[in-house]
Amino acid sequence: MSFPVFLNTEIWAKKGSLLAAASVFAIAATLCHGVVAPVHAQDIGSNLAGQLDPDANLILEASEVTYDFDRDLIVATGDVQVYYDGNTVQAHQIVFDRGNQQLKAVGNVIFIEADGNVIRTAEMTLSEDFSEGFARALQIDTTRRTRFLAAQARREGDNVTTIENGIYTVYTKPTNPPDKPPLWRVRAEKIIHNQQEKIIRFENAAFEVYGRPIAYLPYLSMPDPSVKRKSGFLMPSGVISDKLGYGVTVPYYWALNPYYDLTTTLTPMTKQGLFADVEYRQQFRTGAASISGAGLFQTQPGQFSTPRADMRWRGAVNSTGSFSIARDWTLGWDLTYKSDRQFFRDYAFTSFSGDTSQIYLEGMTDRNALSVRAYAFQISQEDYSDSEFNANGFSPVGSSLQDKQPLVLPVVDYDYVFADPILAGELALTANLTSLTRDETDAFSVDGGTTPKFRGIDGTFSRFSVKGNWRRTFIDPLGQSFTPFAYVRGDLFFLASPDSDVTALTGESFVGRAMPAVGLEYRYPFIASFDGGNQILEPVAQIVARPDEQRIGELPNDDAQSIVFDTTTLFDYDKFSGFDRAEGGTRLNLGLNYRLQLDSGYYVSGLFGRSYHLAGENSYATPDILGATDDSGLASDLSDYVGSLYLDTQYGVKLGAQARLDKDDFSVNRLQAQASAIYGPVVSSLAYAFLDAQPDVGIDAPREEILGSASLRLEENWRLFGSMRYDLENSNIVQNGLGLGYDDEGFSLSVSYAEDRSRNDGDNVNRTLYFRVGLRTIGNTQVSSGALN
Repeated sequence: MSFPVFLNTEIWAKKGSLLAAASVFAIAATLCHGVVAPVHAQDIGSNLAGQLDPDANLILEASEVTYDFDRDLIVATGDVQVYYDGNTVQAHQIVFDRGNQQLKAVGNVIFIEADGNVIRTAEMTLSEDFSEGFARALQIDTTRRTRFLAAQARREGDNVTTIENGIYTVYTKPTNPPDKPPLWRVRAEKIIHNQQEKIIRFENAAFEVYGRPIAYLPYLSMPDPSVKRKSGFLMPSGVISDKLGYGVTVPYYWALNPYYDLTTTLTPMTKQGLFADVEYRQQFRTGAASISGAGLFQTQPGQFSTPRADMRWRGAVNSTGSFSIARDWTLGWDLTYKSDRQFFRDYAFTSFSGDTSQIYLEGMTDRNALSVRAYAFQISQEDYSDSEFNANGFSPVGSSLQDKQPLVLPVVDYDYVFADPILAGELALTANLTSLTRDETDAFSVDGGTTPKFRGIDGTFSRFSVKGNWRRTFIDPLGQSFTPFAYVRGDLFFLASPDSDVTALTGESFVGRAMPAVGLEYRYPFIASFDGGNQILEPVAQIVARPDEQRIGELPNDDAQSIVFDTTTLFDYDKFSGFDRAEGGTRLNLGLNYRLQLDSGYYVSGLFGRSYHLAGENSYATPDILGATDDSGLASDLSDYVGSLYLDTQYGVKLGAQARLDKDDFSVNRLQAQASAIYGPVVSSLAYAFLDAQPDVGIDAPREEILGSASLRLEENWRLFGSMRYDLENSNIVQNGLGLGYDDEGFSLSVSYAEDRSRNDGDNVNRTLYFRVGLRTIGNTQVSSGALN
């Protein structure tokens, strides 16, 4: 929980520094004009020595130092500077009245405290013990770029500082005209700082914008800068919604203890009643944990039409934690439960959200890592009907979506790299254990066919995989690089209570599988330097020899359904995304890598290549339980071509692209490209994505979208911003938004409007109007409105 940093009214009255300087004036008075006099603290000999750092040095600089014996005055005049224990005092003149035990600094007094705060005043008077003090025309600038101005300030009783006609604001840029008032400030007739209570109180205050009051605050209080945690109200925010009505969130922070706190937020709404949100946090010696809860009793549940959203009681709970239970070991969790799928969407101002819950244990050292996790998923998407993709005998596509989500318990990953070379090479071990349970089979068919395909199967499925990988690199005198490698992998599957209607599954409860492989990778970089830069052309070849993959189509496939063949996976030994599939057969991967680096900063890199299936059964052409994988680009003996390009001009323009081109006619099957640029007042980005039709998985038409965003700086602080996501295939706008913002060192404001058509709501459009105001050191507030049309 964060709080605003305010002036430190103690700093001009800190004990020790100035009074110690006055004590040394008597010593310095015997020296000539313009002297620099270093003195050790224990040499002062006054009753203040116990308040000072005994090892600190004090240095006094002045044009003239005199001692008036008649009036018992020590006077330093002309560019007086005192340095002590990190503090610096500058003034035209400093006078120590020994008879009245007072110290007075006059003439452009500047006090620079050791922590960086700077105090400027025309005149400062302090008592001997600094418990009493007075200053005129005071200005305090803190290291957090906050500023305090006052006509005069008085310190009494070594505890209470009273400031008359004070102003609190933040720094503006030095380029602003000196007489221009800050954008915002708080003006008060009286500001009282009680050091014992550690509170700053404003009396008869007003909040001003551009020098004009817009809100009067009869009473306002804040914690002083020494307080890191303080109970009190935080900045409120507003809610406007056609289903919720009008509302305002009122948060209150409870600093219960240095190690735990509580935040309660109440949001009364005109249509749905009172929404409550509570968060408890606690810090322990080895970690931290929190628990949160939010909910309400809806007064007008009929405003909602989605299932279970029209109940009276709606809410959610969440708990997070992370603990260091031993050296290199961390135990943690992030658990969320909600009453219905749409709760976080309908009540977006809830302090927490999430559809995935997990518990984890992690251990990591330089050469090995172990991770144990458990996952549960509570989705947000509502059930829908899709008559085109149904599988006879199974629940229709779009129905029972929550029951089709798996409970994953556990997922164990282990990696180990041997410290000592094995056969002069590196040996690494990888292991994975995954077990998941699903209540409903997720089946579909393509083009109205009767043969079902399966994204997930009812039952409990567990798999244990272990893989040993060895490699060694040789570089010959010509610079050619040879890397022989070998690996062997074993998998053990356990199938418990599978859906009996899924006849493609093997009838065995235990199934074993093994995959050994040997291979060689070859690289030969050609380096050419020229006046102004260098370039590298590097051909790469990789061959992997393996037996055929076993038990294809007889085993479940949950973690290897996505195959993305591009330059990032071209030289992977196994291009499947998970452990449920194991690539088999002999394969050759070829590529040409190019890099250009100019001294001016331009950088270009590109890779182009393809993959060849040489022998054995092609795993990517053989259907598994999900269906054929003809759309991966790897199903034939000659794969599609893949290429990538990256450009960085070092002058604000960056470009990156990944493409997969058809093996026969070089037509685009998959393309992702993104560009960003900064040119003068414009900051922009553009992304394009194209995916050709994949009839084997029910995607009959290509998907093609473009996403762009831009921000235009209108003046020094004003900006206009917007974004759009456009579906080129269907010629419609998916998302769009436009906004106007203002930002400076102490104030930010933005108003934006957005439309979203991406959800499964038919022709409905989600419209949101968002208004935000931020005051640095004070807080942020926002108002959002949502409507569905």
